[in-house]
Amino acid sequence: MKIKSFLAKPFANYIYKQIRKGMETAVADQQSIFNNLVKSAAKTEFGKEHGFASIKTYEDFVKLVPIRDYEAFKPYIERIKEGKHNVLWKGQPIYFAKTSGTTSGVKYIPISKDSIDNHINTARNALLCYMAETGNTKFADGKLIFLSGSPELERIGGVPTGRLSGIVNHHVPKYLRSNQLPSYETNCIEEWEEKLDKIVAETLQQNMTLISGIPPWMQMYFDRLEEKSGKKIGELFPEFSVMVQGGVNFEPYKAKLFESIGRKVDTIELFPASEGFFAFQDSQKAEGLLLNTDSGIFFEFVPAAEIFNEKPTRLQLKDVKAGENYALIISNNAGLWAYNIGDTVKFVSTSPYRLIVSGRTKHYISAFGEHVIGEEVEASLLKAAAEEKVHITEFTVAPMIAMNDGKSYHEWFIEFENTPTDMAAFAKKIDDNLRLKNVYYDDLIGGNILDQLHISPVKKNGFIDYMKSIGKLGGQNKVPRLSNDRKIADELGKWVQ
Repeated sequence: MKIKSFLAKPFANYIYKQIRKGMETAVADQQSIFNNLVKSAAKTEFGKEHGFASIKTYEDFVKLVPIRDYEAFKPYIERIKEGKHNVLWKGQPIYFAKTSGTTSGVKYIPISKDSIDNHINTARNALLCYMAETGNTKFADGKLIFLSGSPELERIGGVPTGRLSGIVNHHVPKYLRSNQLPSYETNCIEEWEEKLDKIVAETLQQNMTLISGIPPWMQMYFDRLEEKSGKKIGELFPEFSVMVQGGVNFEPYKAKLFESIGRKVDTIELFPASEGFFAFQDSQKAEGLLLNTDSGIFFEFVPAAEIFNEKPTRLQLKDVKAGENYALIISNNAGLWAYNIGDTVKFVSTSPYRLIVSGRTKHYISAFGEHVIGEEVEASLLKAAAEEKVHITEFTVAPMIAMNDGKSYHEWFIEFENTPTDMAAFAKKIDDNLRLKNVYYDDLIGGNILDQLHISPVKKNGFIDYMKSIGKLGGQNKVPRLSNDRKIADELGKWVQ
């Protein structure tokens, strides 16, 4: 046993015990975080405007602080960018995480001296929980790759600014630096395909033991490695044993990724965002991701159907129920207050609090009143694909509204690894699955108002070419699963077979 894996064992066991204790105190920890956040920000510009000094209870907070999205926070962010202090949180942020939003253009999310630990320690804790539960510490002695954005930072209003993954790269512990790939120079390359070729060249002959990234970009990495070596990833890297992923639902990519690997490896799923690291997979045996209840973030939950109401129901952690879809609202120690991050979650357990990410609040189809969400389309497609032994590379869904004769329908753009033998039958299977999932969609199909979904097969690498065409290839970018308009669909039409 080498020194890193040897030293990791006792530390992993210690952290694992602390996390298990935290499962028992989650509600109390949330109350404590709430009290500390409000007290700490009482003298900030935001705290004064919203009467933080008078807030004694959560109910007071709900009355005084409405739910906001990034657009509503933008005036405060602009003041911070002008160099002002004590706007949303004490002092100034130590970073801005720069991210491209689907509705707000470029977002600048503050990360404070107090909140940076949430981003760094949660990823560490996920790995340590894995080590403690499985006993696998050997991967710590091999080479680890994190497919991420460039670590080069610019300054906005004097604040270092860049992609979250690039910021986090600056905080990789020294003891892991010698294990980390790719090189700093390669990581700084902005053009994704050039960067990918360099990553492949740097890792091809290495003893890779852990690979981490967003699933579609890991798949591109695996494809390039196979092209270069003629080997499956598991054969190329015999000691590769852990795959860490987040950013999108893993399930649609799982079959193809494992086919590329050619054997089983353990997986660890994460739920990070620029606004905070919300949850992580703490166990290989239990379903869902453990909510990060003691890491500077206070969580609220709004029933998903109410999120666009003027005064939606707002729930604390103690009030949530398993099986319900909630929009996730956060307040954190970087100065975001009742902030709608745009994700929906569903608890699979409330003892402890484990959840799955079920979709995006703004990614749904309701062009005809059906309100179909991401979780429903993914489950419907994956069930049909499993039955037909079809592997999906990527997909997205948009409404097609009939202008003249004929009926409107949902158009599914799917890039197949292997095409179904009977496309019409495959489409019907997905449609039947979706009808079982969504009663409104079922009524529209059954009432002869909507036609059965149509599949538009996308050429090989069509989604990659589409992302390249809009300047969003690689990094943390991903294709929205659902759109309520034809913007993506009309562009993708260029790559339909």
